[in-house]
Amino acid sequence: MRRRGTAAGSTGALLVLCAAGVLLGPMVAPAQAAEVAYATHCVPPAGIDPADGTTKVEITAPATAKVGDTVDIGWKFVQAASKNPDIIDLPANSVQPSGVLRAAGAQTADIAVQGPRENPAIPKGGNMVLSDMKGSLKLTAVGEVTLTPDAYTVNAMSTDTKCTPKETVPKAAAIRVTAGGGTATSTATPTKSAPPTRSATATATGGGGQTDFPGKEVQVPYACKTPIGDKSATSPVQIDAKKDGGSYALTVQFGKSVMDSPVDIPKDSVKPSMEVVLGGADKGTVHVEGPTNASPVKSGDPIEIPDLTGTYKPGASGTSTLSPGVLTVKALGTTTTCTPTKAEVSLTLDTTEQPGGAAGGTSTAGGSSGTATTGGDGGGLAETGASDHGALKALGLVSGTAILLGAAVFTVLPRRRTR
Repeated sequence: MRRRGTAAGSTGALLVLCAAGVLLGPMVAPAQAAEVAYATHCVPPAGIDPADGTTKVEITAPATAKVGDTVDIGWKFVQAASKNPDIIDLPANSVQPSGVLRAAGAQTADIAVQGPRENPAIPKGGNMVLSDMKGSLKLTAVGEVTLTPDAYTVNAMSTDTKCTPKETVPKAAAIRVTAGGGTATSTATPTKSAPPTRSATATATGGGGQTDFPGKEVQVPYACKTPIGDKSATSPVQIDAKKDGGSYALTVQFGKSVMDSPVDIPKDSVKPSMEVVLGGADKGTVHVEGPTNASPVKSGDPIEIPDLTGTYKPGASGTSTLSPGVLTVKALGTTTTCTPTKAEVSLTLDTTEQPGGAAGGTSTAGGSSGTATTGGDGGGLAETGASDHGALKALGLVSGTAILLGAAVFTVLPRRRTR
């Protein structure tokens, strides 16, 4: 009887799988996995000497897929180029990795990957354990697309250790892409929900035509100058436009934060803004800005960027492009400036020149009215007492402590620092 039950169970499972295959239709091929190792140069927070180690990672991706598919890509650390030194015990869930995979061949792209802040407690002298990272790639061309791991960043206690290859890294996986109907999709499970990817091109026809022009979500790598040192981050950004007469009301959305807070920050203390870069027929920038934070930000939590709004008045007729530009975040009397290291066009518009439009100048912020401006160096911040020297000294002290703790966590192998 037991054997019959097992056989019946197996048959039932087979029928379920077959039915699932019929219902789901064509799917991407099962994932392949390949491990690569490469010499790595790691730069801990300020005050700690850089060091070299070896990184071993396993990359997973489907062997075959079709044009139009969005495929899941995984990055698993077999060995990170770091070890917890004999200084402190690293608590559980205190480390978060992020990185970049290079796609080449039939399609080129920088694929942002990130893992959750999940790790076991790591004792002094223990091996670093980093979570698996995930990302996704929408396939756009027929042929072979190769995947190669590149730089990665390890974040702990609001400080970053940046690791980059010292040698040419061998490709870790390849996807054979065939022509398809564009109906099959496979989406990665993101660590945070992000705005949907939409059309790359929007054409304004004026008159009684189209008024809403959604942009596409682009991965923007940022180099940030912060009060406690330089940082890097990649964030999904999308620029949308709504036609208002001869102008456009812009909305800039961030899929994830580009920085963590080194200290507890009260509400109404963080003010973000950006200069959207114009290209194509038009030139110049459009200033957009967002409201201050509606709730307090805990130390170590990401500083979320709200929707940024402003008004774009075209200064030229023709096809104009809009790309995310310099992001500025003001908080507690300090300023963090994040500059894109690679230009990414999010929105394309067919524009008609307007009197007093951009064409090398700057459009104003303030939503559809286009009349609101920032209020001095404070950027419209609520009074928080940050002008008090004691508060600034406290901020510097806590930030310095975070740097020291982060440095203690990331002593890089094979070289161990003594203190």
